Amino acid sequence: MTLLQSPTFLIALIILILGIIVVAKGLVIVRQSEVMVIERLGSFNRLLESGINFIIPFIDQPRAITMIRYTRSGEDYIPISSTEARIDRRETVMDFPGQPVVTTDNVTVRINGALYFQIIDPRAAVYEVENVSQAIEVLAKTTLRSVVGKMELDRIFESRSEVNDKIQAAMDEPSNKWGVRITRVEVQDIHMPEEVEDAMRLQMAAERRRRATVTEAEGEKSAAIARAQGERESAILNAEGDKEATILRAQGEQESIKLVLEALGNDIDDKRTVVGYLLGQTYIKTLPDMAKNGERVFVPYESSALLGSMGMFRELSGTPEDVARAASATNSTVGRAAMGGAAFGS
Repeated sequence: MTLLQSPTFLIALIILILGIIVVAKGLVIVRQSEVMVIERLGSFNRLLESGINFIIPFIDQPRAITMIRYTRSGEDYIPISSTEARIDRRETVMDFPGQPVVTTDNVTVRINGALYFQIIDPRAAVYEVENVSQAIEVLAKTTLRSVVGKMELDRIFESRSEVNDKIQAAMDEPSNKWGVRITRVEVQDIHMPEEVEDAMRLQMAAERRRRATVTEAEGEKSAAIARAQGERESAILNAEGDKEATILRAQGEQESIKLVLEALGNDIDDKRTVVGYLLGQTYIKTLPDMAKNGERVFVPYESSALLGSMGMFRELSGTPEDVARAASATNSTVGRAAMGGAAFGS
């Protein structure tokens, strides 16, 4: 009898083969960010973390989890269901199909959303819910309808971040019971009926026209204010110029009167003579304007006397000796001027 035919050798060989099978079946290598739920005789036993683990074959069995993922083909979403013994702890994105939602202003829109979640408690994800991915999807859809249904259409476009935050806050409590953490929710696309889009385009065009009109009116207002301010400043400058010119003219006349008084004297008769001289100058300046619009000019009698007195004042422009002689002969000169004026009046 050979060694290969001995019963002892055959039994040892069978035991060795069974040992290899047991080791091969019991040795489990779990990759990073993965975990396995192990049941022993149908009851939860432990979790296998990343690394090398050993289980008892045929007694310890991994509990699988059901996941549903969508594959997008054009505008359609194709669901793919899979049963996985290894639970992925990484953040997972769920891009579920768009859902019809009715807003508070009775507009039916179709909203596509994306959901990001992460399994933080694999035991709860396996034992607390039958299909964790389906439960998350249904919860996201119902929460989306509930949140958006309380808002108007314009507000949805203006505050997408607010919608995302409200959906995430509403999903936190039930998802925590399933061992899932909702990291964020994003509203991707909002599809509206064509008539609503046309109305919004018309509203946008009207709003732009209104803004253009308001901007134009504000520009005209600013231009009118600037013109008024310019005219005001110009009038103030002109008035100040006229004031200074009038003051200078008055000062000049005052100086001229003083010079004439100093040349003639400070008696009452001398002052009357100066007044007559000034009135004569005024008449002389006015006569050319008086003769513009007519052929005949009526000169008052008193003005002829004043015109006669101008001959005396012209003598003041001579030498100092002539001024002195003219000052001494003032009374006789006024008499002659009066006689000449009377002759002129006749």
